[in-house]
Amino acid sequence: MTISNEKKRLKQKPGNNDTDHPLARDVNETVNERVQQDPAFARALLTEAMSLLVNNEPETARLVLRDIVNATLGFERLAVQLAKPSKSLHRMLSAKGNPTMDNLTAIVDILCKTLQVTVQFQTTQRIEARYSL
Repeated sequence: MTISNEKKRLKQKPGNNDTDHPLARDVNETVNERVQQDPAFARALLTEAMSLLVNNEPETARLVLRDIVNATLGFERLAVQLAKPSKSLHRMLSAKGNPTMDNLTAIVDILCKTLQVTVQFQTTQRIEARYSL
């Protein structure tokens, strides 16, 4: 059984609501609430997304960006600001999305303005440790 099917099954069972299980909570709700209440957390998520992008983990980076969009301005407002259909933006920031660099940088730029942050990168030299036993 897939996770989404299990979620549907649990929702249909009587007695499986948030009042019966106050500790069972959707992760997306938790992230949204935390981003809205804690600007430092929102900035940390954006920093993490940028780090994931430059460290060759684009799938996870897109999902983190999607979470930030959902928790801040939402896809409809982002669509208006980018003059793109919200459905296209949803696809771009999905696990299998394939946004162009122009679209990705435009999304990041709007998120930076929304969160009032500037993204800066610092390069460091990678030193590989060699161990022998």
